[in-house]
Amino acid sequence: MSHNTFGHLFRVTTWGESHGPAIGCVIDGCPPLIPLTEADLQGFLDKRRPGQSRFTTQRQEPDQVKILSGVMTGEDARQVTSGTPIGLMIDNVDQRSNDYGEIKSQYRPGHADFTYDAKYGVRDYRGGGRSSARETAMRVAAGGVARLIIPAVKIRGAMVQMGPHKIDRANWNWDEIDNNPFFCPDAKAAAAWEIYLDSVRKAGSSCGAIIELHAENAPPGWGAPVYGKLDAELASALMSINAVKGVEIGDGMAAAALTGEENADEMRAGNKGMPTFLSNHAGGILGGISTGQTIVARFAVKPTSSILTPRRSVDRFGAEVELRTKGRHDPCVGIRGVPVGEAMMAIVLADAFLRHRAQVGAGVPWPFAPLR
Repeated sequence: MSHNTFGHLFRVTTWGESHGPAIGCVIDGCPPLIPLTEADLQGFLDKRRPGQSRFTTQRQEPDQVKILSGVMTGEDARQVTSGTPIGLMIDNVDQRSNDYGEIKSQYRPGHADFTYDAKYGVRDYRGGGRSSARETAMRVAAGGVARLIIPAVKIRGAMVQMGPHKIDRANWNWDEIDNNPFFCPDAKAAAAWEIYLDSVRKAGSSCGAIIELHAENAPPGWGAPVYGKLDAELASALMSINAVKGVEIGDGMAAAALTGEENADEMRAGNKGMPTFLSNHAGGILGGISTGQTIVARFAVKPTSSILTPRRSVDRFGAEVELRTKGRHDPCVGIRGVPVGEAMMAIVLADAFLRHRAQVGAGVPWPFAPLR
């Protein structure tokens, strides 16, 4: 599988660089006859778009997506997918490549500058090229298509920690994530985060974050045991997002502190043969296969590496240098990571659904047949 392509039956290939003329993706494997317009995708891109508050990069990109292929007018005059590859593109309109001229031969600490140069012998110093988080806009667009394949599954994300500051889970309210610039479900925490991130931003520094994702209404049976585990593929998808350094499913690392009695998600009889779970420490996945409970995943985003404080490094000729990153950057890249995480979860689940359908079709065993 190419390192620019993700997925099995639902496959997404992205292309383009941060400071190139455009970025784009090709989606292969989307079923035909699904209504699809640019408006169906734009709302998700607007959540990720830069320059929406003082807490994100001030690069002004409208991120208007264009559908180039893979759709046609259906019998009811609606635009629908044709079953052929879907081409999507977003123009880059606000590049400032001159901001990066001084570091053309210098390696920024915390960035992929050195590793790209070590691998390819050349690197795009203009904002990082392919290693830039600009690439994630196309993941969000592709995630919008993926959601249309599994419309019953509700995928939502929230920031639950900024730097060292966590939310109070007793205050969790999904309605709050649209009322603050952090996608935070705790209004009190969001107010405190504004003060904290203002201080970080004014100091020219940055901070990390933890994002939590929920997928509700995914039926039991998606995923495969051993090498096709749903949680393994979800972890892979989330780890592929820029700046992500850790992923948890369900209780994750905290499960190590529990006893067997505490960790086991006990079951009682439910409707239509579906058990009722009394807890969800497993995050909705057992043995690599979905249980029908809410699928829960978290990922940790490191502090943005582009900061104003001078940092020691070297250049590509081996000389020691001290550099300060110019340009426009997010003081907490985790904020815009929320819609990216949602998109990657949607892509994984759409792919899992298509693979499940290909393997078992309509012939699923009792007692779960009524659920499909």
